[in-house]
Amino acid sequence: MTTARTRVLEKHTVGFVPEEDRHGKVRDLFTLWFGGNLAPLPIVTGALGPALFGLSLWWSLIAFAVGHLLGGALMALHSAQGPQMGIPQMIQSRGQFGSLGALLVVVIAAVMYLGFFASNIVLAGQSLHGVVPAVPLSLGIVIGALCSAAICIVGYKLIHLLNKIGAWVLGIGIVVGFIAIFASDLPADFLTRGGFDFASWLATVSLAALWQIAFAPYVSDYSRYLPADVGVASSFWATYAGSVLGSFLAFSFGAVVALAAPIGMDTMEGVDVATGSLGTAMLLLFLLSVISHNALNLYGAVLSIITSIQTFREQWIPTARARVVVSIVILILASALAIGLSTDFVSRFVDLVVVLLIVLVPWTAINLLDFYVVHKGKYDLDSMFRVDGGIYGRFQTRAITAYAIGIAVQVPFMATSLYTGPIAAHVGGADLSWIAGLVVTGPVYLLLQRGHSTDVPAGAPSEDQSTKADIGHDRAPAR
Repeated sequence: MTTARTRVLEKHTVGFVPEEDRHGKVRDLFTLWFGGNLAPLPIVTGALGPALFGLSLWWSLIAFAVGHLLGGALMALHSAQGPQMGIPQMIQSRGQFGSLGALLVVVIAAVMYLGFFASNIVLAGQSLHGVVPAVPLSLGIVIGALCSAAICIVGYKLIHLLNKIGAWVLGIGIVVGFIAIFASDLPADFLTRGGFDFASWLATVSLAALWQIAFAPYVSDYSRYLPADVGVASSFWATYAGSVLGSFLAFSFGAVVALAAPIGMDTMEGVDVATGSLGTAMLLLFLLSVISHNALNLYGAVLSIITSIQTFREQWIPTARARVVVSIVILILASALAIGLSTDFVSRFVDLVVVLLIVLVPWTAINLLDFYVVHKGKYDLDSMFRVDGGIYGRFQTRAITAYAIGIAVQVPFMATSLYTGPIAAHVGGADLSWIAGLVVTGPVYLLLQRGHSTDVPAGAPSEDQSTKADIGHDRAPAR
């Protein structure tokens, strides 16, 4: 008999994962997020510390550490929800925003995943072109996208397996890369180039924090198959340690490459030059890394789109076939987008990061407070899969109001290429918007929730009863 332990192709999509299909160890979260973060895109992002913001190596490293430690805590708190709920993060958001209200966040998440997927396949194309110059960049982009799609289609177990292998291979590889760079003839100003500027430093902190927060809408998708008895604390620490350590290493490597390579050189080309004779091997390693890492972005986009469709089709049973079809559609769209922006993707990526910071921070504050403080992890799962939202309704105006306020309050603190708010301008152009969003949204949401019943009503299915009620909507065999 085929079981979840022997099945290769993942059968579930957005539905509840019953206990008999749970598998894995909590340590798998460490290897997933450690290996998954040792990839070209965080390396390119880390290079922005010295290359774009003009920070010295030491101030860049401090900014990375602060940003990842802060953002990683929020990201890991989301991860710990997965084993307790057994459903994707975007489905769980219906418990705060309602069945239709949650669509706002789902669409934002889908756009985010599409942007990250497109950015990563550009890097895959650049890496492949660097390894095999005869392969045009556009063809390299398509090849990278196809490989990531294949991993996404197989699903959860393959993603975890590849990142478990990658945690060791890439971990050793990046250490060897550091050694190769520091053993070479470094520029005379390697340790003295750049300096400290508060606005630039804070912008770099924000990039690191957002790198972590950007995982929040899908991080629990990769912990939802773990047995519920692994506990919140162990899930949190395994995710936190893996993600913060892996991303800090990747960002730091990017900063070192930016200072060791000729000024103005593309980051991945800089990796080739700065690591000397190991350059080709490093590019090949990062090519495999970005393909594996990017499967997470495609997987998240697929689940978000399926969630959007399921919102209006309560009786629909999305299976592996739905994941295959949606993956192919996204693959085509993202490849076309990536080829079109491949010549200037870094600046476009930074713009995307800034926008995501503004819209993700209020959501993460609401979601975490609702789970850990308001509902204390107790939700009516049956209601989350109903078109009318069940006890959560179609729209939860309190969450939507707090979310809107959380976005609005950030505007005066914004510092972007398109707009700089008055408070940001007053402090030298430092972007404080994400801090304002976190500080304001949470208390506003808790204040709006006062006096309203938050308990699952008597007679509503408990989590265990919901498991038996087949609320997952996708327990049919994969087809």
